[in-house]
Amino acid sequence: MRKYFLDNIRWISILLLFPYHTCMIYNNWGENFYVKSSGVSILSAFIQGTSPWFMPFLFVIAGISSNYALKKRTPKEFINERRAKLLNPLLYGILFIVPIQTFFAEKFHNEYTGSYFYQYILFFTKSTDLSGYTGGFTPAHLWFIFYLFIISLLAIPIVTKYDKSNISLKVNNLSVIGLIPLFIFPLFMSLILDIGGKSIGEFFALFMLGYVVLSEDIIQEKLENNRFILFISFIILTTLNLLIIYLWKVNIGIFHDVYIRIIAWIGILGIIGMGKHYLNFSNNITKYFSKASFPIYVFHQSYVILVGYYSLKLFTPISTQVIFIILGSFILTMITYEVFRKVSFLRNMFGIKK
Repeated sequence: MRKYFLDNIRWISILLLFPYHTCMIYNNWGENFYVKSSGVSILSAFIQGTSPWFMPFLFVIAGISSNYALKKRTPKEFINERRAKLLNPLLYGILFIVPIQTFFAEKFHNEYTGSYFYQYILFFTKSTDLSGYTGGFTPAHLWFIFYLFIISLLAIPIVTKYDKSNISLKVNNLSVIGLIPLFIFPLFMSLILDIGGKSIGEFFALFMLGYVVLSEDIIQEKLENNRFILFISFIILTTLNLLIIYLWKVNIGIFHDVYIRIIAWIGILGIIGMGKHYLNFSNNITKYFSKASFPIYVFHQSYVILVGYYSLKLFTPISTQVIFIILGSFILTMITYEVFRKVSFLRNMFGIKK
């Protein structure tokens, strides 16, 4: 039986990227972005409240889904599927989708007035820090797809051996309290292959925790039964984090790194528990967005930047800018998705289901 709550949690999380990356335009902690306005605390707080758990959660869900996929496919079939679904969109996304972001970054930050074609050459030749925030080459938000492809390949020999063992019987014996200390694994693994604050080691650990632990029916039932205490704990910890940052302004150094991982892990456990109880259903809307979630991820940020560039020029009230960016980028993303899914070669390029 298909676990619809995992599909629903995934596409809801992907839709959160529209307000998330819109709010990045207004972050107040000094990080640049492709287009940038002055900092707004409430919008920055939204990012600070979601960033600890958001990407870790997507890697956990990917691990769970991979567990189920490998029950129906051989490792070779799984790798071929990953290549079609991840590697193709990554390459074509970098070629055709991401340069839109750096075009507007060049215009916004460097007062670039040249053609898109010449900027396209700059995209592949200009030396940058790989963020692309002021132009030049960047994978942009597609780093997630690159990491997921690499992690999927690294995981295959490990999970193949795991699936032939009886370790799952021991995993099922874990209580909810026993699950909480597992945050230590991504914490320690965060020291491995950290590129620009995004650690392949950490996300690999989260992927494996999803595959080995959180994919188990018994574990999911335990999370569902304890959903309220987990989710309320997550909200309290997130609130304390925002108070530390914005009200108390206390620098707790390395302890904050530990605290962030605790928030992320308890948040993941709580969201899975709540999702299993309240989101385990299917209808035409959920089916549509479940299919659309991956291409939405690929397309959305370029439209956030495009609409954001013009919104900052056209509107003065920040509230108007934010609403216009979120709605405008969502509409353009969905139009692009509808066009692309009707054309076979575009579907193949971007891993879109018919």
